[in-house]
Amino acid sequence: MESLVQGECAIVLTTAESKQQAELICRKILEKSLAACIHVQKAASFYLWQGQIKKADEYSLAIKTKRDLFEAISKVIKQNHNYDIPEIVQIPITNGSKEYLNWVKNSKYNF
Repeated sequence: MESLVQGECAIVLTTAESKQQAELICRKILEKSLAACIHVQKAASFYLWQGQIKKADEYSLAIKTKRDLFEAISKVIKQNHNYDIPEIVQIPITNGSKEYLNWVKNSKYNF
């Protein structure tokens, strides 16, 4: 197994309107081997939209991946999302379990 380079992994965050949309985005990302793991959690979101405070029940996705895969993941999210402006942000992982981060870095899937 190739060893981890500090700061090579990241978490990409997005939300989905429904469980079905969240699962579709997860499958598309994993089928392309763009992530090792995606954590999906039901969430209540409060946000400003067109000058008003809004609330929506959504699904939050935390995509564990390599930093250099952000653009490819962003493209998959945009192709499978129905929001005008979907949340797509990347948070670099600066430290963590070496074993876990090596697994994230080296994950490959065969479909």
